[in-house]
Amino acid sequence: MNMLEERNVRCPYCGESFSTTIDCSAGNQQYIEDCYVCCRPIIFNIEIDTDGTLINLWTQRENE
Repeated sequence: MNMLEERNVRCPYCGESFSTTIDCSAGNQQYIEDCYVCCRPIIFNIEIDTDGTLINLWTQRENE
């Protein structure tokens, strides 16, 4: 079973879309990754179910 999932996300600062890889084996997560375009910090919120399936992914600005 592949526990890596590729998703497209949109930067909450500049609005540009880019692809990122989510490691579903790590369970629910929150981490910061810089935008590949504007280099501002994006908070990634990852929700994984008990089977290791990605349920939800949302991004937010660091100051929200």
